[in-house]
Amino acid sequence: MTSFAEAPSKPSPQATLLIVDDDPLIADSLGFLLRDDFSIVNAASRTEALNLLSRLASPPLLALVDLGLPPNPHLPDEGFALIGDLLARAPEMRIVVLSGQSEQAHARHARTLGATEFVSKPADPALLRQLLHTLLRVAPAGLASPTTAGLIGKSAALQKLLQQIQPLADSPYPVLIEGESGVGKEIVARHHLHATTTRSQRPFLAVNCAAISPALMESTLFGHTKGAFTGATQAHAGCFEDAQDGTLFLDEVGELPLDLQPKLLRVLENGEFHRVGETQVRRARARIIAATNRDLRLEVRNGHFRSDLYHRLSVFTLNMPALRDMGEDRLVLLEHFANQLARESGCTAFQLEPAAIAQLMQYPFPGNVRELRNIAIRLIARYAGQSVSAEQLMAEFDPFNLATANTHAGSNEQLRQQQLQTGTFNLDHALSQFEQDYIQTALTLARGNMSQAARLLGINRTTLYARMDSAGERNTADRNHREQGH
Repeated sequence: MTSFAEAPSKPSPQATLLIVDDDPLIADSLGFLLRDDFSIVNAASRTEALNLLSRLASPPLLALVDLGLPPNPHLPDEGFALIGDLLARAPEMRIVVLSGQSEQAHARHARTLGATEFVSKPADPALLRQLLHTLLRVAPAGLASPTTAGLIGKSAALQKLLQQIQPLADSPYPVLIEGESGVGKEIVARHHLHATTTRSQRPFLAVNCAAISPALMESTLFGHTKGAFTGATQAHAGCFEDAQDGTLFLDEVGELPLDLQPKLLRVLENGEFHRVGETQVRRARARIIAATNRDLRLEVRNGHFRSDLYHRLSVFTLNMPALRDMGEDRLVLLEHFANQLARESGCTAFQLEPAAIAQLMQYPFPGNVRELRNIAIRLIARYAGQSVSAEQLMAEFDPFNLATANTHAGSNEQLRQQQLQTGTFNLDHALSQFEQDYIQTALTLARGNMSQAARLLGINRTTLYARMDSAGERNTADRNHREQGH
């Protein structure tokens, strides 16, 4: 558990803390200990947490998440998935993993997925409270800051993107922004396609299509009239009306329910829409910018996204580069985050030693800029005013992604030596994790269709079942080995 020399001031009573733990004794104890500092909301599973999030007026600023959640409380899979789900719906949420599954590999993987910190059970209540206060005191930081709004970096990939953006900024036509999670798609929409245009004084409204229940999506976008459905006690304008003649940003548009896509298509085609339960035709004036981390062309081929809607949204398309393709921009961004966090925390920024800089340049950053930002938060908490060594920096990396860094950076004997010298590398785990990750990605792309997933992996379906069974047996053996105290 990280300790902090200076206890920050008490947060506002409005600061909400989400606690996700399937053990009611632990959840109740944490709620009791932290109730004077935060407004507590509880969930016992991933599904319950996401349902709770969809009902809240605004997402919690903080979350304490256990890795071992139903239906497989002895494995970290549900907790890992929940981290991604929470950040997809609330990108600025600070997630602290509080778990008894405290293997270093789990801690590092949780951080790679976007968790800010990992704390082993049982935790010291005073230090846990202090950590949460410290995370609240650090203002949300992204690719931009109030004084340097916009993308930061000098790489050829970023400069090419900026050149592509410039002629599109003041256009009235839709723009589709594609890219991996954590690359800063909303930064482009807000600061480059809105704030620098003639719409800059008009509303900018962002809607995360992954964060809203499908049952509420139509009302959220188009509004509803009084009595349109149970609970509609008064008429309510939707996002298209609230955005007026500004910009409406539809993040994660690939998550839009298939039955709602024709209604969005109609708005794009003729600007017309209806509130739910109303026959009056209304007109949309906002410019539409959409973003996705999915391959929408593949979604169209698989029947999950309408072809005509895709072509309407992608009048112009921008492809965001991954951080691993931005060269030394990762150093520029880390320095930016370090200085920004130091100012906000009232401390001195850290510095990387030369070996740590070399290590930073080798790491593939699967979590992109969001992962880099979280690393900066942890480093400023631990090493403010100090020099950070390669070993200290490597402790923040996911060992699986560190093991595969050679794929992105070429063969590197020094990297392998440093990795093995940490004492945490396990070849069987790395190979097993590599296989499981590709299987899970294939299943995600195939939406659970085993035959299609097998084709994506280049194996037959029987082999895929065998590999999945083998992975399950390895996980069970590892768990039994741990539970026997070995």
